[in-house]
Amino acid sequence: MRAVCVIGLGLIGGSVLRAAVRSGRTGWGATTSEEDAAAARAAGYDVAPSSEEALRRAAEQEALVVIATPLPAVGGVLRRIARHSPETYLTDVVGVQEPVHELVRELAPNTRYAGGHPMSGTADSGWSAGRAELFDRALWAVTTDEDTRLDSWLEAAALAVDCGSRVVPAAPGEHDAAVARISHLPHLLSAVLASVGADGGPLALSLAAGSFRDATRVAGTDPELVRAMTEGNRAALLDALDDALGRLGAARGALASTGSLNSTVRSGHEANGNLREQHTAERVSRTVPLNAGHALRRLREIGQQGGCVVSLDAEAATVELPAPE
Repeated sequence: MRAVCVIGLGLIGGSVLRAAVRSGRTGWGATTSEEDAAAARAAGYDVAPSSEEALRRAAEQEALVVIATPLPAVGGVLRRIARHSPETYLTDVVGVQEPVHELVRELAPNTRYAGGHPMSGTADSGWSAGRAELFDRALWAVTTDEDTRLDSWLEAAALAVDCGSRVVPAAPGEHDAAVARISHLPHLLSAVLASVGADGGPLALSLAAGSFRDATRVAGTDPELVRAMTEGNRAALLDALDDALGRLGAARGALASTGSLNSTVRSGHEANGNLREQHTAERVSRTVPLNAGHALRRLREIGQQGGCVVSLDAEAATVELPAPE
């Protein structure tokens, strides 16, 4: 099992280090947060005194390096990687993928890179918020573009599987368009809803029950982390936001003119049913050979169809797909 070097030990990076070590891998990390470094060491994990030292060790041991910092810090990490471990296997856990792919091509082009984004987390942050079980049965996107080598993708995917996740293969742009709608837009709507509720004053907040708390949960996330995630996906998020504003505008128009929200409410109810159906549908297993030249393209197609990789070996990937109707 390839050793793992995690740069950034907050909620996600700290959980990656814990889960990788739990799987039997050798792992160490580095962080600029003295608080997170001290907490990780106190918990018995190997934390290098600096990212430079962690990366030199990664080069010596041919480790897989995982970038687990917010997007604005990725460029600096890549410059250090280019100096200390320029041909390393490399992945990340950043919530936006196209900008990271572009930065890797510019700043660390000799690394063996495949992007990654685990779809798991909480509104809390820092090492203390993480846990080894965070990724169990979660989905973890592993992205690939025209420059991605199969061996690089397999290293990133194997880490996700070892951490307990199921892998969703995706192109970076397709990933960013998808998460704009199911992750980044919800953060914005949660922030707006929390503000609207607060503007109702003490009475409104005292009456706030489960639906309000559920819908505003992610508004408790560190604002700087939310900014880095959403602003880094600007183009895709604008498309999703325009869609949402159009639907809200139509709902307002209908309420003002006819007094009915039937179309909006029924459309949302149907969409929620589609979500539940996809997540509970019977699934079928397939095997994708990894020795064919089109393996990555086939894996991306499986991701587009709602499928995921559940296990890997040297010869093939075992995937699950929604059963045909």
